[in-house]
Amino acid sequence: MTAVHQFIPVLAPRDAVGAHTLSLRDLLREQGFDSEVFADWARPGMEGQCLPYRRYRRGRGETFLLYQASIGSPVADYLLQRPEPKLAYFHNITPPPLVQAWEPEVAAAGLAGWAQLRRLAPGLLAGLAPSRYSERDLARAGVARTRVAPLLVDLDATGRELDEAALSRLQAGKAGADLLFVGRLSAHKAQHLLVQALWAYRRAYDPGARLHLVGGWTGPSYRDAVARHAEELGVREAVNLAGSVTPGELAAHYRNADAFVCASRHEGFCVPLLEALHFGLPVVACREAAVGETLGGAGLVLPGRSPLALAAGVHLVLGDEGLRESLRAAGRERVAELALPRAKATMISVLHDALA
Repeated sequence: MTAVHQFIPVLAPRDAVGAHTLSLRDLLREQGFDSEVFADWARPGMEGQCLPYRRYRRGRGETFLLYQASIGSPVADYLLQRPEPKLAYFHNITPPPLVQAWEPEVAAAGLAGWAQLRRLAPGLLAGLAPSRYSERDLARAGVARTRVAPLLVDLDATGRELDEAALSRLQAGKAGADLLFVGRLSAHKAQHLLVQALWAYRRAYDPGARLHLVGGWTGPSYRDAVARHAEELGVREAVNLAGSVTPGELAAHYRNADAFVCASRHEGFCVPLLEALHFGLPVVACREAAVGETLGGAGLVLPGRSPLALAAGVHLVLGDEGLRESLRAAGRERVAELALPRAKATMISVLHDALA
C-alpha cells in the first residue's frame, strides 16, 4: 500500500492547521493510502490523533512524507535527514519583524521556520499552499514546483454547536452594532487598529457599538497593550477581549455580530474570513497579504490600513441593505467554491499530480 504520512510541529484543537491535517489524513485513507499524523507535540485532547514524530518507521510500500509547514520545528530538521520523497503544505509564516517587539520567541521560531523551508526546498517533490500569496512565498524560498491546493475547512462544523447561554449574554448587553474579529491576539493581526476603528465608529456613527476580539494569545505583552490602548481612547468598556472560546461560544459570537472587521498585516489564508461569510456577516477588511484573495470579492476590501476607513466601511455596509445583501450573495458563492467536498476533490487531484 502506498503511504502518505504527515508531519506537523504541533497538533492543537480549534486550530485551522490541525483541522486541515486531520481532514487530509481521513481523505487519504478514504482514497486507499496508508496515512498517519506525526507531531512534535500534541496539545491536550489531541494525543490520540497523532504519534510522536520520532516513532515514525518506514513501511514496505512506497512512502511519501508531507510536512505541514507553519513555524520552526525540530520536525523539519528530522525530515531533512529522511530519504523518503517529500512534499510540503505551506500555511505561511508570520514575518518576524511584525512580532519581534512583542513576541520575540515567535519571531525566532519564524526565522527558524523560513531557514528550514529553504533547506527543505531543493528536495521537495512539490510545495502546496492555500493561496497564490503563499504559493509565491514558496517559490521565493526555492521550491521549484508549486501548486495552490485548498485548505480543508469544514465550515458547517462551526455552527453545529451553538452555546445558547453565551448568545443570550452577548445579546443582553447589546446597545448598538457589534463588530467581531477572530484570531490570535498578536501584533501582526493589528487588533489595536480595530480598537481605533471602534473609537472612530462610536464617535461618528454609533455610540453604543462594541468590539469583540476572540482568540487566545502567546504572551501577555500585546494583549495588555491593546487593553491599555482601549482605556486611553475611552472605549475599554466596549472592547471585549474574549480570549480562547469553545466551539459553541464561537458560534454565538458569529450569530451575535453585525459585521466582521479585519486589519491584519499578514495572513496566509485566514479561515475566520470564510467563517464570517458562512454566517452571512458583511466583512470589512484591509487589503493585506492573502485577505483579498481569500474573500474573492465577497467583502468590502479597503486599500491601506486606516482605522477611519474601516469605521466608514462598517457604516456603509450596515447602512445599506442592498449592499449587505449583495455581499451576502457573494459570500454564499465564495463559501460554495471552497466547501469541503469540492476542496477534497481538488486536493486529491493536486496530490495525485504531485506524487506522479
